[in-house]
Amino acid sequence: METVAGTDGRWRVDLLPMKASCKGRTLKAGKVEIKDVLVGEVWLCAGQSNMGVPLCGRNPRYRDRQGSLIAQMTHRPMIRYVATPTGNWDLKEHEKTQSKLKWRASIPKNMMHDGSFSAVALYFAFDVEREIGVPVGLVGVYRGATGIDCWTPPEGTRSRPDLADLANWKHIPKGKWTKANVVGAINRDDQQPAVYWNTVVAPWVPFACRGMLWYQGEHDAKEFNRYCSKLHALYDGWRKRFENKNMSFYYVQLCSWGRNIAPMQEAMAQFEKECPNAAMVVINDLGSNADIHPNEKALVGHRLALHALRRDYGFKDICSKSPTVESWSVVSNTFEVTFKDCRNLYVYRKDWKFDLPFEIAGEDGVFHPAELKNLKPSKGYGGKTEYKGDIEGERKLVIGSKAVDKPVHLRYLYCAPWTGYIFNEVNLPLGAFHLDAGKASSE
Repeated sequence: METVAGTDGRWRVDLLPMKASCKGRTLKAGKVEIKDVLVGEVWLCAGQSNMGVPLCGRNPRYRDRQGSLIAQMTHRPMIRYVATPTGNWDLKEHEKTQSKLKWRASIPKNMMHDGSFSAVALYFAFDVEREIGVPVGLVGVYRGATGIDCWTPPEGTRSRPDLADLANWKHIPKGKWTKANVVGAINRDDQQPAVYWNTVVAPWVPFACRGMLWYQGEHDAKEFNRYCSKLHALYDGWRKRFENKNMSFYYVQLCSWGRNIAPMQEAMAQFEKECPNAAMVVINDLGSNADIHPNEKALVGHRLALHALRRDYGFKDICSKSPTVESWSVVSNTFEVTFKDCRNLYVYRKDWKFDLPFEIAGEDGVFHPAELKNLKPSKGYGGKTEYKGDIEGERKLVIGSKAVDKPVHLRYLYCAPWTGYIFNEVNLPLGAFHLDAGKASSE
């Protein structure tokens, strides 16, 4: 194919779709040759520090728990990854990345000695490439301690009327930041709208990709009431600029790090209900109340891969969703809640306890610890009754509190230890929710 560069020296060629191939080819542009180019599936891997937790690394507190073990015996050269430099932000879009990029193959030599790439993304790719049998490329565009606003292109922010303050934001140059400039979750000059989009992501557009993986939100948890709208702005902006209107968007719901973030978790879950191309991963069973960076990234990557395999690659027998509320009612002094996206439910705690983070309140609005009433008993040694975590009623939970005779409100994961202990049959955890008997009796 041929094209003519513009007066500014820029040019673009759109290639026809090519069949996926594991055979390395040579791409020529004039006198420039790029060798060993594969054709396959590309995913953008974005967010803040939890997306950036590396597979390997020297910091025991900031790396995947088993990453080095896995990396030393993993030879997956058909999985290629590239991390985009994120050292600088800017008020204007860049056409080029901040330094030269190098794609690396997922082999021990690279992963063990260059352990700076996302563990979540690599685990995702290990699953996808194994199942679909074509090359997978990962583009890392993430940076720790960043809010969603600085990753959102202006086009996305302008599409949301409730984000007018951000759409009309007057950018503040470096060195001019004061406390008086602070708006909402923006508390640093490098958190201004679009500034990391400009330097980290914009140089890639409109690179062809299947979708994006998003793991972010810690920075924005205090402003949870606008996070769903901000996800819309992010997604709408990215799919427009990458010229992919049906871009898949799979994202990770945050787990607690020693505080109540259930309102944020519910705000994140709302986006999945509103965006047909989005699907969320629940990880409330993996958190640590002592660390904002859970180090069990393999399960996060596996759960993201379930969505891609089912929704993008035709594995329709896969169950990829966590259970969610289907219907509910108040019966006598209990809530009876039926769930979808499951055939049955079970409880699992490593300590074999059955104290669960359910709370019930009456008309006074005072919440009390609640119990799961339909645990299934079984016979243990000597005929003694014991509970192993099975639940009677398949998809139903019956929840009550001795302290509340007439329940009005029910909520899950709003109290310590903020950890999920209820799962569906494929080990996907139930997410945070709340119900109000003063409103409609089903969702």
